[in-house]
Amino acid sequence: MKYLKRKIDDYLIKWKNNPDRLPLIVKGPRQVGKTESISHFAKAYYENVIYINFYEEPKYKMIIEDGYKVDYLIKNISRIDSTKRFEPNKTLIFFDELQDFPEIATSLKFFKIDGRYDVICSGSLLGIQYKRIESNSVGYKIDYEMYSMDFEEFLWAKEYGAEVIEDMLNHMKELKPFNSLEMNIYHNLLVDYCILGGMPAVVRDYVTRGTFEGTLEQQRQLISDYREDIRKYAEGLDQTRILNVFDHIPVQLSKENKKFQISKVAHGARFKDYRGCIEWLNDAGIINVCYCLHFPELPLKGNFDETKYKIYLKDTGLFVAMLDDETQDDLRANKNLGVYKGALFENIVGEALSKSGYGLYYYKRGDSTLEEDFFVRTKSALIPVEVKATNNRSKSLRTLIRSEKYEDIKYGIKLCDGNVGYSDNVYTFPYFCSFLLKRYLKERD
Repeated sequence: MKYLKRKIDDYLIKWKNNPDRLPLIVKGPRQVGKTESISHFAKAYYENVIYINFYEEPKYKMIIEDGYKVDYLIKNISRIDSTKRFEPNKTLIFFDELQDFPEIATSLKFFKIDGRYDVICSGSLLGIQYKRIESNSVGYKIDYEMYSMDFEEFLWAKEYGAEVIEDMLNHMKELKPFNSLEMNIYHNLLVDYCILGGMPAVVRDYVTRGTFEGTLEQQRQLISDYREDIRKYAEGLDQTRILNVFDHIPVQLSKENKKFQISKVAHGARFKDYRGCIEWLNDAGIINVCYCLHFPELPLKGNFDETKYKIYLKDTGLFVAMLDDETQDDLRANKNLGVYKGALFENIVGEALSKSGYGLYYYKRGDSTLEEDFFVRTKSALIPVEVKATNNRSKSLRTLIRSEKYEDIKYGIKLCDGNVGYSDNVYTFPYFCSFLLKRYLKERD
C-alpha cells in the first residue's frame, strides 16, 4: 500500500532529533492518517516498536494495575505479550486509541523522568477527553494536532513537488497571473480535492484507480462512523441535540445568511441548551466554528460574540458527501463549485485557513449590509478575506479598507474563481492558492 507523504512526517523527525523530547500526543479526528503516519515513522527510525491499541485490545488497560512507573508497565506489557522487546534508547512505545484509555496519560510523566523509551500516544475525539488527559500529564508531554490532508498534501499525492508549490507562491508574491493551462490544471485539481476531501484512504483509492469509484460510499460510511462516535462518546450530553446540530450544517450553510441559527435546529431550541453540543463537535475535530467579531480590529481573541457564528465542516469532502443527490450530480458532472449559494467556497477557504493555523472570524454590522467572510492577521495588520464565486467587486471589502473607522485594516484579499490581480489595495488570488495565504502574508509582512 502506497504511503502518502504528510506534513507530520517532518515534525516527527524533528521531534526525534530533539535530545530533550517529551512524550508526544497526536490528536485529530478519525481516519485522518494518525496511526499510519506514526507507524511509517516508527518503522524507519526505531529498531523496536511496541504498538498497543486500547480499542482493539482492551486487555492492555490492565498494565497500570501495579502503578504507573515504567518498570511496572513494561513488566505487565511483557506478561501479556512476551514477544515484545524493550531495548533502551532504541524503542518507541506507541499507545493508540488513547480516547478509550485516557488514564495511560498519567504514565507520560514517568516515561519522561525515566528517559529510556520514547512514547507517542494517538487517538481520535481526544478534545472531549482532554481536560482529563491534560491534568494527568501536564508539563510532561507535547501535542500535535493532525487534520485530514490539505490541498498541498493532495498535490503531493498527485506527485506535484515542492518546486510547483513554490512557483504558485511566487505567482502570488510577484502578482503574476497564471497562464490558461495552469489555471485549468489547478482549478480541476481543486475541484477533485473538494469532492474527495482529505481523508487519506479516499485520496489513495482515487490516486491508485484514477477514478472517483467508491469514494462517495467511503465518505458516507465515515459520516456514519462520526454519528456512531457521537452516540458512543457523548457522555452527559444530549446525543440527539449533537446529531441535530451536525445534520443541520449543510442546511444552514445553504441560506443567504449563513449564520448558524440554533432556533432552526429544533422547535424552541435555545443557544444555552445547545452550546455544549457545538463545543463537543468542535473539540472532536469534526467542525470549524467561525465567530462574529464585535468590531473588526485587533486583537481578535476575546473580540467576538460567542452567540453568533457560522459552522463549517473540517473536511470539505465530508461536507460534499452530506449534500443532496441533485447537488452532488451538479458538482460532480458540471464541476460547479458555486452550489449551495457559495457555501462550498466558504467551506474550502475556512478549511484552508484552519489547517494553516488560523482561528476563524467574520463580521456583520447590524445596522448595514457591511459583511466580511473571514479575517486573518499579521503582526501589525488585520486583513479582511473576501470569498467570491466570481471576480466582481466587493462593496464591503472596499468600505473596510477606505473607511477611517477601521484603523487596523490597510488592505484586503479576495479569493475567487479568477486569476491573480491587484486593484485599490485588494489582492486577488484564485481559490487554489488559499492554502498558501499564511506563507504569503508572512513573507509580505
